[in-house]
This record gives sequence, C-alpha cells and structure tokens, in this order.
Amino acid sequence: MTCKEAFQEISKYLDGELAADLKRVLDEHLCKCSHCKVVFDTTRKTIELYCNGKLFPMPERVRDRLHYALRRKFQQKAV
Repeated sequence: MTCKEAFQEISKYLDGELAADLKRVLDEHLCKCSHCKVVFDTTRKTIELYCNGKLFPMPERVRDRLHYALRRKFQQKAV
C-alpha cells in the first residue's frame, strides 16, 4: 500500500467501513510509515474532539502561527 492509497482509506477506516483485509493492509502500512501514522492519529483525534463538542482555547502563540501560515498559503494561491 502506498501513502496515497492509505490517505484515501483513512476516513473509511475511522468510520468502521473498511473491509477486514484492507484494514489489515492499512494497519501494516501504519506500523511501517510514521508519516501516515501521524496523519491517521491526528485525524482520529480531531474527530474525537469535534464529536465531543467541547471547545478548547488555543494558546495565543499557536493561534498566531496558524494565522501566519494561513495568510502565507492564501497569498501563494493569489499569485
């Protein structure tokens, strides 16, 4: 399984809609690929936090970095 294929299946995996054989292949990939594991864990945690419905204040420093990154990204697309 490639990283691109793994990314395409993460949502189905987390929703419990992935066939058992494909789930096993994705689990094996996640054990070997730290980048995909980070994406998987972050996606899972984001869903858990969102579904929990609680809002958490974002530290000012993190918020400032996020805003800077978003502004930079939008400026790049505008060019």
